[in-house]
Amino acid sequence: MSRQLPLALGLQHMPGLDDFIIGRNQVAIDALRHALDTTGETLLYLFGPAGCGRSHLLLGQCAAAKQRGLRCAYLPLAERAAMAPQMLEGLETLDLVAVDDIQTIAGDRDWEEALFALFNRCRDHATRMVFSADRGPAALPLRLPDLRSRLAWGLSLSLQPLDDAGRLQLLQSLAARRALKLPDDVARYLLDRMPRHPKDLVDTVTRLDQASLAEKRRLTIPFVRDSLDLR
Repeated sequence: MSRQLPLALGLQHMPGLDDFIIGRNQVAIDALRHALDTTGETLLYLFGPAGCGRSHLLLGQCAAAKQRGLRCAYLPLAERAAMAPQMLEGLETLDLVAVDDIQTIAGDRDWEEALFALFNRCRDHATRMVFSADRGPAALPLRLPDLRSRLAWGLSLSLQPLDDAGRLQLLQSLAARRALKLPDDVARYLLDRMPRHPKDLVDTVTRLDQASLAEKRRLTIPFVRDSLDLR
């Protein structure tokens, strides 16, 4: 059985490792791909600021695992209000458990204890684990020091946000998924005038897609300026 709790990201498809804009994160991509091999690292911990692609990578790892016939679970702890710690019971029988946004449970003893117990069961079953947070394991304000120390047992990798070249590539990739051609000059025009967080870029391309479909227009600077009311 494969369990997965999908996280809405405003995308038209499930994120994959192949469509992640790598930027300065080649080491993390290589580690994730190798982790699915029998000789790969069984515990990965990815951390970085909001917008660096943590959720994309964890969902992409689950997608890659499923393509190999592996059973996986994705747990978005930022949405734990809709879940219960008891949901972690039995996940050690899967091949991969991906736990996103660990920092959101810091100070919640029930969740910390449930995650600590899951970690130990996964180690006993040799279940692959990948975690994400906005900071490294040592900096997590967890009430259980043993959980903090265990999260540091594996390979910890810092994710780097996209630079301007990466953001331009992301904009054009998002447009291409919607069968839109976004020329370099138009993409640079947008980056100079719109918020640069990846979720904002997703929203921008969505708005342009709707406007382009409605007016049957190509994405030019005048059209983009008028559609987004940029002055």
